[in-house]
Amino acid sequence: MAVNLVNVEAVSKVYGTRTLLDGISLGVSEGDRIGVVGRNGDGKTTLIRMLAKLEEPDTGRVTHTGGARIGILTQHDSLDPAATIRHEIIGDMADHEWAGNAKIRDVLTGLFGGLNLPGFGQGLDTVIGPLSGGERRRIALAKLLIAEQDLLVLDEPTNHLDVEGIAWLARHLQERRSALVCVTHDRWFLDQVCTRMWDVQRGDVHEYEGGYSDYVFARAERERIAATEEAKRQNLIRKELAWLRRGAPARTSKPRFRIEAANELIADVPPPRDRSELMRFANSRLGKTVFELENVTVQAGPKQLLKHLTWQLGPGDRIGLVGVNGAGKTSLLRALAEAARTQGESQPAAGTVTVGKTVKLAYLSQEVGELDPSLRVLEAVQRVRDRVDLGKGREMTAGQLCEQFGFTKEKQWTPVGDLSGGERRRLQILRLLMDEPNVLFLDEPTNDLDIETLTQLEDLLDGWPGSMIVISHDRFFIERTTDTVWALLGDAALRMLPRGVDEYLERRRRMIEAAAPAPAGPAKDKSAATVSSKDGRAAKKELQKIERQLNKLSDRESLLHAQIADHATDFEKVAGLDAELRELLSERDELEMRWLELAEEA
Repeated sequence: MAVNLVNVEAVSKVYGTRTLLDGISLGVSEGDRIGVVGRNGDGKTTLIRMLAKLEEPDTGRVTHTGGARIGILTQHDSLDPAATIRHEIIGDMADHEWAGNAKIRDVLTGLFGGLNLPGFGQGLDTVIGPLSGGERRRIALAKLLIAEQDLLVLDEPTNHLDVEGIAWLARHLQERRSALVCVTHDRWFLDQVCTRMWDVQRGDVHEYEGGYSDYVFARAERERIAATEEAKRQNLIRKELAWLRRGAPARTSKPRFRIEAANELIADVPPPRDRSELMRFANSRLGKTVFELENVTVQAGPKQLLKHLTWQLGPGDRIGLVGVNGAGKTSLLRALAEAARTQGESQPAAGTVTVGKTVKLAYLSQEVGELDPSLRVLEAVQRVRDRVDLGKGREMTAGQLCEQFGFTKEKQWTPVGDLSGGERRRLQILRLLMDEPNVLFLDEPTNDLDIETLTQLEDLLDGWPGSMIVISHDRFFIERTTDTVWALLGDAALRMLPRGVDEYLERRRRMIEAAAPAPAGPAKDKSAATVSSKDGRAAKKELQKIERQLNKLSDRESLLHAQIADHATDFEKVAGLDAELRELLSERDELEMRWLELAEEA
């Protein structure tokens, strides 16, 4: 029988006039894998800080089983700024001692990309003081994971990790024997590592068995049973459940909840997006040209991040952009944004960027823009516009959109200066959408947003007609909001990935393995190496050609869907269009298979 490591008995916590936790009783046992979700400000962090005894409850008590080793990753580290990374992570262990430890090697490689800590000037001997918050956080996480713990308590562990780092951390936690309590808004991560969920809501904590997908189903079912009318049943949680069941092609794990019950619950829920309708609307708003790049080179100082890039963003395209840190994702968006701002007069280091005449760009950067702190939330939104056209005949006032983004009528009169970081991020996104752009650049939009706000943002973007590029380490958000994934792999090229984030991780693993020192052996034939190099260049050239063909096929597919919808009552016309569509899909499948073969060669 599993032993309880932590017991929480009738715990309450009040801040000012607000009750965050009201008479909560919970337990954490050996082997538990618990994910904690809930809106920002509802008490998730307070709850886990009390679990670790970093904070005392107002009433009730928290007890630890005698001798239980509990480690916590908080939002703010306690690292010594004068110490080196070596001192904090490894202590006084000799090099041969820690280098021979499989766990230490795995943690350093997984979180930093190698035992020599590439990216840190002095490697393990780098002093911590001048490092960024994200770098310090990775050091604190590494220190925690290397130590032996009975219970790990993690507050937003995926913050400041890229897609590869998050995938590694999920695998690492799956293999650990220690119990886990984790607060995160990364839904893919929750599904990978958790077997129970705690939902913190209005002073209470609701418990659910299973990971995030199971939680979504159980919560939707609970709300359906409690609803007194059908209108109340039509809610965001059911739409997200439909997405989890029908899902992006890149989702590899099936949700674990009861299939029959889930299918019955979502039988009348339409797909998240009507792609053909959105494409038609996007064409009418944008015309044929959005961004066209011809032989473009993007630089950051003397470093060339992208070379000879020929690519286009078309009307209605929804693109997820992934890549290694420093490969040029943000620099590419900035170059496009600058060209749009100057109507094409400002150009990159080489090549040309053509911007459509009707483009109205909104760019959400990673920095939260400063607003007058004395402005009320509603005033800050109304300064942009009083009402907004969301397409498909939908219109919302500033107040209604504020409510959809979690700013209640009372909260709308809160001064901007009193908002949390997550609330400011929400307000920033809201102001961008109020300006009715037809092109969106979203650079890490999920930073500081809770899961409920993320589902609301996804729901809003489902009906938004325009072109969009999303940079995010949140693979669930990328799969949920975009149609194609492109990658920057650090070789100054941009590639489309038909299988999305899973394919990106596979390619990165192969690149890392290929870069590893080869074992000593007989000398290679130089002529064979030359032939291999020529084959690789030829493969890359054909890859680019196929990517352009796939883009054209995608545009043609959208047009055929629109034409089928327009001629729904003309059976003969629809039959002809359907035959053309099947032929197109067959051609696309062949091209994608050839693309995968060439990707291996290149």
